[in-house]
Amino acid sequence: MSRDPSNAQEEISPVPVVLPRVLIVIPCLNEAATIDPLLRKLDVQRQGMDALIVVADGGSRDGTQDIVSKVSEDIPGIVLIGNAKKIQSAAINLAVQRFGDDFDYLIRIDAHGDYPDNYCESPLSEAIALDADSVVVGMETVGFGTFQKATAIAQNSKLGNGGSKHRAGGGGEWVDHGHHALMRIAAYRAVGGYDESFSHNEDAELDFRLRKAGFRIWMTSNTYMTYYPRSSAVALFRQYLGYGRGRARNLMKHRSIPKIRQAIPLGVAPVAIIALFALLYWWAAIPVAIWAVACIGYGFWMMVGQGNRFGPLAAISAMIMHFAWSAGFWLELIGIRPKRAA
Repeated sequence: MSRDPSNAQEEISPVPVVLPRVLIVIPCLNEAATIDPLLRKLDVQRQGMDALIVVADGGSRDGTQDIVSKVSEDIPGIVLIGNAKKIQSAAINLAVQRFGDDFDYLIRIDAHGDYPDNYCESPLSEAIALDADSVVVGMETVGFGTFQKATAIAQNSKLGNGGSKHRAGGGGEWVDHGHHALMRIAAYRAVGGYDESFSHNEDAELDFRLRKAGFRIWMTSNTYMTYYPRSSAVALFRQYLGYGRGRARNLMKHRSIPKIRQAIPLGVAPVAIIALFALLYWWAAIPVAIWAVACIGYGFWMMVGQGNRFGPLAAISAMIMHFAWSAGFWLELIGIRPKRAA
């Protein structure tokens, strides 16, 4: 029996391939040293998806914008927009507002970091397979100079991160929070996106609203990001002061209770203030001395037990982080806030 040619043609007609639609957003400010290689790496990673790369620049003065414009002439699908509010939360919101209608997923990229070759593909495939609304990643901190290396060791240790899953090598599970990598745009919009009143901790604040609205957050164990910490004590202090303020604002906004790993460092700034009375009452120095000895002891344990010669210096970095985070939290809580530039 002969086959109907028209039916045969129908059987061999290819099924159209629908590529995932992904909006990749890079908030940046003065990232001339890293933005070119980052864009070229992301261009390779978006193979197999319908993706647009948006660089939201907060007013760079080091030539970042010129570099992005030049790269976009060589590589299609890269767009530069201005972010007048400068902060990352505003950059993401602006990109989603302008381009989100044409895409299903959002991938957030921080310009001050590095990413493995599967950073875009892995969270996307897991989001589709698991029907996850958000996929977060762990962070590996890497340093180069002496202080930066010590800070990286501190941030990778329980002394510096308190056992946070996205800082302590977790993954392969549903979580409350993690470093933002990929999010379903519909979920992002459903909860209103990032709160732009947050300059720090905006990711944890958004995750709180996502969970409250019933959306699910998956932490992948298949990829991660590499983060480069601050290279000076002053910069590290300012960063963690902001983190502390952000955490306090988060807790006040949602009337939530801090976790134990967050509550313990809260006592550092108060005991440091109490220690100022040691000239009158010697025992006032005991609490801060216990904290200092515990941190430095942990640092020497890392040096001896783990063979890490930067252990004692890592303890100093951790102490800066503890004190700044605690101070920022209490300053925000009692309403002492920095003056905003006009």
